[in-house]
Amino acid sequence: MSVMQWPSPNLLLASLPNETLQRLIPNIERVHMTPGQSLCEPGVPMREVYFPESSVVAMSYAMEDGSSAEVALVGPEGVVGVRLLLGATALTVHATVQSAGWGVKVPARHVLDEFRRGEALMQVLLRYTESYIGQIVQTSACNRHGTLEQRLCRWLLLSLDRMPTNELTMTHELIANALGAKREGVTEALGQLRREGAIRYGRGHIEVLDSSILAGRACDCYRIDKNAPCLQEMRSA
Repeated sequence: MSVMQWPSPNLLLASLPNETLQRLIPNIERVHMTPGQSLCEPGVPMREVYFPESSVVAMSYAMEDGSSAEVALVGPEGVVGVRLLLGATALTVHATVQSAGWGVKVPARHVLDEFRRGEALMQVLLRYTESYIGQIVQTSACNRHGTLEQRLCRWLLLSLDRMPTNELTMTHELIANALGAKREGVTEALGQLRREGAIRYGRGHIEVLDSSILAGRACDCYRIDKNAPCLQEMRSA
C-alpha cells in the first residue's frame, strides 16, 4: 500500500471537510490500477468503492453477443460505484481500468454509512451523480448519431480531460471495445488522425499533439461534455 496523499488528487475526496475525512481515512487504501484490471462485474456485489486519482476507469455495458459499448468514463473527478448510493447492491456494467494510475478504495459499507449521515459526502456524491448521468445520456446520443471518427475524437478528448498529461496508455483493441467498433475501423481512424498531425502512437501508447484537431472532428456531444461542472472544477483545481 502506498503512502496516502492529502489532499487527495481525487476532486471529490479533496472537497470533503476534515471532519468527514477523519471518519473515512482509517478505511481508505491507496492502490495502483493497471490497464484492463476489472474493478467490478455486472450483478456481482460491489464491496469497494473506488476514487480514481491519476487513473481512468471505463464503464461499459456488455451485449448478449459478447460485444460491449462504453457508457461513461470516470477519472479524478469522480467515483466508481454511484449506483450503490441509489440503493443498488451491484452494478449493471463492467468497470475496467482504461488508463493506469493511482486511486483509493474504500469498503462500500463505510461509504454508505457516511452517505446516510446526510452531510458533506452525500452532497458531494449527489452532485457528481448528476454529471455522471449526464455523461451517459451524451454517450447514448453520440453512439446513435455520431460517426466512428466523431466518437473516437470525443472519446480521446474525454480521456485526455481526465489525465494529468497528453499521453494515453491503451491499445487499439481496448479502444474498439470501448466504442463498440471493429478494431480495423479504429486503426484506420487513428491512422488518419496521425497523418493530420493530431496524434502519434506506438504500441499501446497514444500521444495527443493537437487537441484542437480532435475537437474539430468530435461531435457536438463533446462540447456539452467538457462543460460538465465536475470537469470544470477539476480544470480549476
